[in-house]
Amino acid sequence: MWFSLVKLALKTGSEVYKNRKETKVLQSIAERKQMQRVIDGEIEMVNTVKTHQANDLKDEIVLIIISIPLLVCAWGIFSNDADIIMKLDAFFDQVNKFPLWLQGLIIGGYSSVLGIKGVSAFKKK
Repeated sequence: MWFSLVKLALKTGSEVYKNRKETKVLQSIAERKQMQRVIDGEIEMVNTVKTHQANDLKDEIVLIIISIPLLVCAWGIFSNDADIIMKLDAFFDQVNKFPLWLQGLIIGGYSSVLGIKGVSAFKKK
């Protein structure tokens, strides 16, 4: 009885292993065909990039970093602490003194991480 169970387990394990190898081969073929379609111009590279970045966390991390100054500003205003408000004013005055190329670099960096939609939001305003 134990021998038949071990035999069944080995057979099942080898079948699972074979299926995983087959899946990897099929995924490789599918990726190659999709890249060929991109090269031929049948589909846009944008869709391929979106697919590859679907599970990427950097967008969320950048949004958190961008949100920190907003949270600090809200805290400064609602706390009614004059020192915090003065420090926030000084901070934004210094940021406003940045050269235009540096401001553009910062905005462009965040926009490139967030995607083209980030740039179009600035154009609409």
